[in-house]
Amino acid sequence: MTQFSTSSGKLIIFSAPSGAGKTTIVKHLINQFPDQLGFSISACTRDKRGRREVHGRDYYFMSKEEFEQKIQEEAFVEWEQVYLGAYYGTLKSEIRRIWEEGKAVLFDVDVQGGLKLKEYFKEAALAVFVKVTSVEVLKERLRERNTESDAKIETRLAKAIYEMSFEERFDHILLNDTLTQTLQEAEQLTQEFLKKDSKQNTLFNL
Repeated sequence: MTQFSTSSGKLIIFSAPSGAGKTTIVKHLINQFPDQLGFSISACTRDKRGRREVHGRDYYFMSKEEFEQKIQEEAFVEWEQVYLGAYYGTLKSEIRRIWEEGKAVLFDVDVQGGLKLKEYFKEAALAVFVKVTSVEVLKERLRERNTESDAKIETRLAKAIYEMSFEERFDHILLNDTLTQTLQEAEQLTQEFLKKDSKQNTLFNL
Protein backbone atom coordinates (compact mmCIF):
# COMPACT_ATOMS: atom_id res chain seq x y z
CA MET A 1 0.00 0.00 0.00
CA THR A 2 1.40 3.38 -1.03
CA GLN A 3 0.92 6.68 0.78
CA PHE A 4 0.41 9.86 -1.22
CA SER A 5 0.22 13.37 0.19
CA THR A 6 -2.08 15.97 -1.36
CA SER A 7 1.00 17.55 -2.92
CA SER A 8 1.13 14.53 -5.27
CA GLY A 9 -2.02 15.74 -6.96
CA LYS A 10 -5.52 17.06 -6.60
CA LEU A 11 -8.92 15.67 -7.50
CA ILE A 12 -11.82 17.27 -9.37
CA ILE A 13 -15.16 15.50 -9.13
CA PHE A 14 -18.10 16.05 -11.50
CA SER A 15 -21.32 14.39 -10.36
CA ALA A 16 -24.85 14.59 -11.67
CA PRO A 17 -28.03 12.63 -12.31
CA SER A 18 -28.00 10.67 -15.58
CA GLY A 19 -28.57 12.96 -18.54
CA ALA A 20 -27.33 16.19 -16.93
CA GLY A 21 -24.26 16.32 -19.16
CA LYS A 22 -21.35 15.68 -16.81
CA THR A 23 -19.63 13.30 -19.25
CA THR A 24 -19.61 15.94 -22.00
CA ILE A 25 -18.06 18.43 -19.56
CA VAL A 26 -15.40 15.99 -18.36
CA LYS A 27 -14.38 15.04 -21.91
CA HIS A 28 -14.06 18.72 -22.78
CA LEU A 29 -11.82 19.39 -19.77
CA ILE A 30 -9.55 16.44 -20.61
CA ASN A 31 -9.12 17.85 -24.13
CA GLN A 32 -8.46 21.36 -22.80
CA PHE A 33 -5.99 20.37 -20.06
CA PRO A 34 -4.32 17.12 -21.21
CA ASP A 35 -1.09 17.83 -19.33
CA GLN A 36 -2.78 18.71 -16.06
CA LEU A 37 -5.74 16.32 -15.81
CA GLY A 38 -6.03 12.55 -15.96
CA PHE A 39 -9.42 10.84 -16.31
CA SER A 40 -10.25 8.30 -13.63
CA ILE A 41 -11.79 5.28 -15.36
CA SER A 42 -14.50 3.80 -13.17
CA ALA A 43 -15.18 0.09 -12.80
CA CYS A 44 -18.71 -1.20 -13.38
CA THR A 45 -20.71 -4.38 -13.90
CA ARG A 46 -23.20 -3.10 -16.46
CA ASP A 47 -23.08 -4.09 -20.12
CA LYS A 48 -21.36 -1.92 -22.71
CA ARG A 49 -23.60 0.50 -24.61
CA GLY A 50 -23.10 -0.86 -28.09
CA ARG A 51 -19.75 -0.57 -29.84
CA ARG A 52 -19.06 3.00 -28.76
CA GLU A 53 -17.82 2.01 -25.29
CA VAL A 54 -14.38 0.47 -24.85
CA HIS A 55 -13.00 -1.48 -21.90
CA GLY A 56 -10.13 0.42 -20.30
CA ARG A 57 -11.13 3.71 -21.91
CA ASP A 58 -14.72 4.39 -20.87
CA TYR A 59 -14.99 1.89 -18.01
CA TYR A 60 -13.34 -1.20 -16.63
CA PHE A 61 -16.16 -3.64 -17.40
CA MET A 62 -16.25 -6.45 -14.83
CA SER A 63 -18.51 -9.33 -13.99
CA LYS A 64 -20.44 -9.14 -10.73
CA GLU A 65 -18.12 -11.79 -9.31
CA GLU A 66 -14.97 -9.92 -10.34
CA PHE A 67 -16.26 -6.70 -8.80
CA GLU A 68 -17.19 -8.37 -5.53
CA GLN A 69 -13.74 -9.94 -5.37
CA LYS A 70 -12.22 -6.44 -5.71
CA ILE A 71 -14.43 -5.30 -2.83
CA GLN A 72 -13.03 -8.09 -0.66
CA GLU A 73 -9.50 -7.05 -1.65
CA GLU A 74 -10.29 -3.43 -0.61
CA ALA A 75 -9.26 -2.31 -4.10
CA PHE A 76 -11.80 0.56 -4.22
CA VAL A 77 -11.69 4.04 -2.73
CA GLU A 78 -15.47 4.03 -3.06
CA TRP A 79 -18.06 1.72 -4.55
CA GLU A 80 -21.80 1.22 -4.51
CA GLN A 81 -24.60 -0.81 -5.98
CA VAL A 82 -26.28 1.92 -8.01
CA TYR A 83 -29.08 -0.31 -9.25
CA LEU A 84 -29.92 -3.89 -8.29
CA GLY A 85 -26.97 -5.99 -9.47
CA ALA A 86 -25.21 -2.97 -11.02
CA TYR A 87 -22.01 -2.01 -9.20
CA TYR A 88 -19.86 1.07 -9.85
CA GLY A 89 -16.62 2.02 -8.12
CA THR A 90 -13.33 3.92 -8.17
CA LEU A 91 -10.20 1.79 -8.09
CA LYS A 92 -7.34 2.95 -5.88
CA SER A 93 -4.97 1.94 -8.68
CA GLU A 94 -6.55 4.58 -10.96
CA ILE A 95 -5.76 7.41 -8.57
CA ARG A 96 -2.22 6.10 -8.06
CA ARG A 97 -1.72 5.91 -11.83
CA ILE A 98 -2.77 9.52 -12.43
CA TRP A 99 -0.98 11.03 -9.45
CA GLU A 100 2.21 9.23 -10.44
CA GLU A 101 1.93 11.04 -13.80
CA GLY A 102 1.93 14.35 -11.90
CA LYS A 103 -1.66 15.15 -12.85
CA ALA A 104 -4.85 15.96 -10.98
CA VAL A 105 -7.53 13.26 -11.08
CA LEU A 106 -10.73 14.08 -12.95
CA PHE A 107 -13.85 12.08 -12.04
CA ASP A 108 -17.13 11.46 -13.84
CA VAL A 109 -19.18 9.72 -11.14
CA ASP A 110 -22.71 9.54 -9.84
CA VAL A 111 -23.84 11.69 -6.91
CA GLN A 112 -23.29 9.19 -4.09
CA GLY A 113 -19.86 8.29 -5.47
CA GLY A 114 -18.94 11.96 -5.67
CA LEU A 115 -19.93 12.60 -2.07
CA LYS A 116 -17.92 9.60 -0.86
CA LEU A 117 -14.83 10.82 -2.74
CA LYS A 118 -15.24 14.33 -1.32
CA GLU A 119 -15.63 12.94 2.20
CA TYR A 120 -12.45 10.87 1.80
CA PHE A 121 -10.20 13.45 0.13
CA LYS A 122 -11.69 16.59 1.73
CA GLU A 123 -9.89 19.82 0.71
CA ALA A 124 -7.73 17.99 -1.81
CA ALA A 125 -10.88 17.56 -3.92
CA LEU A 126 -13.23 19.96 -5.69
CA ALA A 127 -16.73 18.48 -5.93
CA VAL A 128 -19.04 19.92 -8.63
CA PHE A 129 -22.72 19.06 -8.99
CA VAL A 130 -24.04 19.42 -12.54
CA LYS A 131 -27.76 20.17 -12.81
CA VAL A 132 -30.33 21.02 -15.47
CA THR A 133 -33.36 23.26 -15.28
CA SER A 134 -35.95 20.49 -14.78
CA VAL A 135 -36.64 16.77 -14.59
CA GLU A 136 -38.36 17.04 -17.99
CA VAL A 137 -35.07 18.14 -19.54
CA LEU A 138 -33.38 15.08 -18.06
CA LYS A 139 -36.11 12.83 -19.42
CA GLU A 140 -35.75 14.29 -22.91
CA ARG A 141 -31.97 13.84 -22.88
CA LEU A 142 -32.20 10.25 -21.71
CA ARG A 143 -34.68 9.46 -24.50
CA GLU A 144 -32.36 11.07 -27.07
CA ARG A 145 -29.64 8.56 -26.12
CA ASN A 146 -31.86 5.79 -27.46
CA THR A 147 -29.92 3.23 -25.42
CA GLU A 148 -32.43 2.23 -22.75
CA SER A 149 -36.02 1.09 -22.42
CA ASP A 150 -38.79 3.36 -21.12
CA ALA A 151 -38.81 1.40 -17.86
CA LYS A 152 -35.07 1.92 -17.40
CA ILE A 153 -35.46 5.64 -18.10
CA GLU A 154 -38.19 5.93 -15.47
CA THR A 155 -35.89 4.18 -12.97
CA ARG A 156 -33.13 6.67 -13.76
CA LEU A 157 -35.51 9.61 -13.39
CA ALA A 158 -36.68 8.42 -9.97
CA LYS A 159 -33.04 8.17 -8.89
CA ALA A 160 -32.32 11.62 -10.35
CA ILE A 161 -35.06 13.26 -8.29
CA TYR A 162 -33.53 11.72 -5.16
CA GLU A 163 -30.00 12.78 -6.17
CA MET A 164 -31.05 16.40 -6.65
CA SER A 165 -31.65 16.66 -2.91
CA PHE A 166 -27.88 16.39 -2.32
CA GLU A 167 -26.72 19.27 -4.54
CA GLU A 168 -26.05 21.64 -1.61
CA ARG A 169 -23.45 19.24 -0.21
CA PHE A 170 -21.15 19.91 -3.17
CA ASP A 171 -18.56 22.68 -3.37
CA HIS A 172 -20.12 24.16 -6.50
CA ILE A 173 -23.38 23.80 -8.43
CA LEU A 174 -23.00 24.10 -12.20
CA LEU A 175 -26.19 24.70 -14.18
CA ASN A 176 -25.92 23.06 -17.59
CA ASP A 177 -28.43 25.10 -19.58
CA THR A 178 -26.35 26.56 -22.42
CA LEU A 179 -23.49 24.16 -23.16
CA THR A 180 -20.96 26.76 -24.35
CA GLN A 181 -21.39 28.79 -21.18
CA THR A 182 -21.30 25.66 -19.04
CA LEU A 183 -17.99 24.55 -20.54
CA GLN A 184 -16.47 27.98 -20.01
CA GLU A 185 -17.50 27.97 -16.37
CA ALA A 186 -16.14 24.44 -15.91
CA GLU A 187 -12.80 25.55 -17.38
CA GLN A 188 -12.66 28.49 -15.00
CA LEU A 189 -13.46 26.33 -11.97
CA THR A 190 -10.75 23.86 -13.00
CA GLN A 191 -8.09 26.50 -13.54
CA GLU A 192 -8.81 28.23 -10.24
CA PHE A 193 -8.67 24.98 -8.30
CA LEU A 194 -5.45 23.78 -9.92
CA LYS A 195 -3.75 27.09 -9.11
CA LYS A 196 -4.95 27.04 -5.52
CA ASP A 197 -2.39 26.05 -2.89
CA SER A 198 -3.50 23.08 -0.82
CA LYS A 199 -3.12 23.77 2.91
CA GLN A 200 -3.88 20.18 3.79
CA ASN A 201 -1.06 17.68 4.28
CA THR A 202 -3.07 14.53 4.84
CA LEU A 203 -1.60 11.20 3.73
CA PHE A 204 -3.91 8.92 1.79
CA ASN A 205 -3.48 5.16 1.80
CA LEU A 206 -4.00 3.95 -1.75
